[in-house]
Amino acid sequence: MNRRTRKFIGAVTILIFVCVYALLAMAVAQGRLQEASKLWQGIFYAVVGMGWIVPLMPLIRWMERPDPEDA
Repeated sequence: MNRRTRKFIGAVTILIFVCVYALLAMAVAQGRLQEASKLWQGIFYAVVGMGWIVPLMPLIRWMERPDPEDA
């Protein structure tokens, strides 16, 4: 599979993942964080806001891999 195809597949996967991740984060925030203090809400949003990149790092590495003929 060439790099262009990998980037296309990766971009579509990232878009789908981020949309689902955001919806789940909002659902958790609405259901569990309403009564929490502002400090805990801030911590939650900071962790969740940065946490989406961790599961996507292997996909991004795969997308950026050079083509076999380029190596």
